[in-house]
Amino acid sequence: MTPLPRLYAIADASFGDPVEIVQALIHCGVRMVQVRNKNAGMRVLLDQVERILAFPSSDVRIMVNDRVDVALLAGPAGAAGAHVGQTDLPPAAVRRILGADRIVGFSTHNLDQAIAADQLPVDYIAVGPIFPTSTKTNPDPVVGLEGLAAISNAVHKPIVAIGGITRENAIDVLEAGAHTVAVIRDLLDCSDIQLRTREWINVLSAAVGLTPQSKL
Repeated sequence: MTPLPRLYAIADASFGDPVEIVQALIHCGVRMVQVRNKNAGMRVLLDQVERILAFPSSDVRIMVNDRVDVALLAGPAGAAGAHVGQTDLPPAAVRRILGADRIVGFSTHNLDQAIAADQLPVDYIAVGPIFPTSTKTNPDPVVGLEGLAAISNAVHKPIVAIGGITRENAIDVLEAGAHTVAVIRDLLDCSDIQLRTREWINVLSAAVGLTPQSKL
């Protein structure tokens, strides 16, 4: 798999139309986006993902949250992959459905889960929440920077850190061992997503060299 970018944007429908959000993110240089619409039925989500995949941005990897079927069926070639959680379809089943060439991401919330995920057929391990977050209902206990560092030392797969990450603490998260930061609120909860995205890219430009990959 191509190395993950530093910034993994999550286009959460709670902050607006995911299609418009993704368009703004791509315009500013984001190269990996997860489409997250927890309340949409399959037909609505499929339509949104297909409209996003129609954007003229061949190097952008579009991930689908939870819905492996939508990731497989959207557009002529499908999405880049799917991200699933602890209570979703097991990663081994997701891999069988999507095949070897697509990206499978898996959420973990503690050291034991991350170590177990390291043995699964996934491309990256999401770890969080790193900090307190209001994006999720009933979030898992905070992992913290020390917990993230312990996980980083115990696993071999790339780590995507998520949960309460801001421009002010993102470098600390990368220094603790994350390869990538996944961001929702600090990107989307603002009046100008494009301006905020450029600020994020500027912040992460300073992080080149902290971990094995360097592409924004």
